[in-house]
Amino acid sequence: MTSQLWGRDVASSYDEDAADMFEPAVVTPIVDFLAALAEPGRRALEFAIGTGRIALPMSERGISMAGIELSEAMLDVLRAKPGADRLEIVNGDMSADTVDGEFDVVYLVFNTISNLLTQAAQVACFRNAARHLRPGGHFVIENGVPDLRRLPPGAVAVPFTVAEDRVGFDTYDLLHQRLTSHHYRITEGRAGVFHSHHRYAWPAKLDLMAELAGMTLTERWADWQRAEFTADSGSHVSVWAKP
Repeated sequence: MTSQLWGRDVASSYDEDAADMFEPAVVTPIVDFLAALAEPGRRALEFAIGTGRIALPMSERGISMAGIELSEAMLDVLRAKPGADRLEIVNGDMSADTVDGEFDVVYLVFNTISNLLTQAAQVACFRNAARHLRPGGHFVIENGVPDLRRLPPGAVAVPFTVAEDRVGFDTYDLLHQRLTSHHYRITEGRAGVFHSHHRYAWPAKLDLMAELAGMTLTERWADWQRAEFTADSGSHVSVWAKP
């Protein structure tokens, strides 16, 4: 993952481009879920804190919040928001850099584990989460399930958005466990193009990474409202505990 990917051009319009993800109907269930885990110390750490979509509402609940973020441009947007002064922020790599103290919950939302493009980096991220957790604390990840079942023989692309003003699709590299997310948008007659690169991992692979970090799966749901996770679920919210 590079700070160039989330540079000033992306950061300046990130909240607007992802406006639906900032809606209370989306944010509130996430905060409810995570706040319940932030006990007894009410201290939480967000990996890839971004522009504060989840951290700021968590802080408003009285939870002591910290965050690690690689992109200085995203942090500039966050620091300009009301309440940002309540957050402890580290500009660094979520797979290696640290924040002082222990936390009740460490979390990573919106598929961001996939921005780490090697297995070694993803394993290091799990170990870094465990390093920050108090005994009995929890690591939470929200991540998509690879959509490979929708690929016809010989095809490499799966669309996820088709609308009048935007088209989006993922292309898969099955040999290297990578996908590229392609976003094309037309706004006021101007075309915008954005590509992001990811390393996908099945839930079972993430469980193995957690085991390597000394953590055990305690919950897995299809969403933040705790819908049942099934073979047809397109995403998962998984919780691992540190002994």
